[in-house]
Amino acid sequence: MLDKNYLSLKESIKLLLEHVEFASLPFELIPIEVAYNRITYEDIYAPENLPGFRRSTVDGFAVRSQDTFGAKETMPAYLTVKGHIPMGKAPNFSLGQGEAAEIGTGGMLPDGADAVIMLEHVNIISPDLIEVLRPVGPGENVIFEDEDIRKGELVIPKGRKLKPQDIGALAGLGIAEIKVVKKPTVAIILTGDEIIPHTEKTIPGKVRDINSFVLAGLIDEAGGVPLKMGIVKDSYKDIKALVDRAYSSADVILITGGTSAGIKDMTAQIINELGKPGIIFHGVSIKPGKPIIAGVCNKKPVFGLPGHPVAVYICFELFVKPVLEKMLGITDKFYKTKIKAKLTKSIFSQAGRTDFIRVSLEEKNGDLWADPLLSKSGLIMTLVKAKGILCIPEDLLGFEKNEEVEVEVI
Repeated sequence: MLDKNYLSLKESIKLLLEHVEFASLPFELIPIEVAYNRITYEDIYAPENLPGFRRSTVDGFAVRSQDTFGAKETMPAYLTVKGHIPMGKAPNFSLGQGEAAEIGTGGMLPDGADAVIMLEHVNIISPDLIEVLRPVGPGENVIFEDEDIRKGELVIPKGRKLKPQDIGALAGLGIAEIKVVKKPTVAIILTGDEIIPHTEKTIPGKVRDINSFVLAGLIDEAGGVPLKMGIVKDSYKDIKALVDRAYSSADVILITGGTSAGIKDMTAQIINELGKPGIIFHGVSIKPGKPIIAGVCNKKPVFGLPGHPVAVYICFELFVKPVLEKMLGITDKFYKTKIKAKLTKSIFSQAGRTDFIRVSLEEKNGDLWADPLLSKSGLIMTLVKAKGILCIPEDLLGFEKNEEVEVEVI
């Protein structure tokens, strides 16, 4: 059985987020050209109507709808063509009774017109006369001046992660700059006598840095700015000095290594010395990632992450990412992509612990199969080969071979 002092996954996340302030980051004013995937700092309202004028949705003739009522192929309505409306220009005439104007898709309707008859429903008798073969109702084939966006309407709410279509709407309204939440700076500190830079040649007992690259990518995807502080030896004085530097320049601090019990466990002490309340929890009933430390020091989140790459990935997704999202003030609800698949083999878990299993995915005979990649969390290639993550909840002891399970797609 697990140590009763370890929190469950659900309890630990709830406790951590209670200590993190929502929307705690300042704003910056940026051009919309570079605002993709940024978080809006305030509600954005429409300064004008969009499209701003009545426009046709088809190629045809702008008409007064009442002039077409009752028209049919056996008894067409005859209308005089008053003129042609060039694209991108406002018509310099209006329509009276029995008049029409040739118009293209996107063209501006002249005064007097309230509908557009499609070209397919018209016979052109001469340049000045058409037969209308079916009636159109008021507003048919027309986008009105405020139909897309009305002046004063909320276009994009505060806390929205901006998508391409959001930026398009802002451009259409003539909005050139917006306030977005400033990206949080996330410091990455690697600890361990065995860690060397990725550019160095390995020797027995030494391993190249993997974690800073995994974390930098995850931070960037989560909307933050990674700040690599370098590699520090297992020395309290050296780690403390680097953490203090990071504390003065970053919004969140990630320390990898030094989280397991033993003589080199200094991370917890250093976090507690940074500020109040200090450590929120040390250890969670999950695998991989059980020895994770989470603290908040004078409102600044500080994490002690395990040293194994897979555990680093899992802990970031479970704990660090939700903290960044809360600090950014994100109000959008994000839904992770999950799919159903059958297991190629049975997998088992310990009671009271949440397990995260890497799986590959393969389609066979019309069925999707998940093959567990069972290995130690220090092996990065299982994460490279994985197409998804399978969660075994704390109240289950595992899944049987051929059982259908839910897989979160990576």
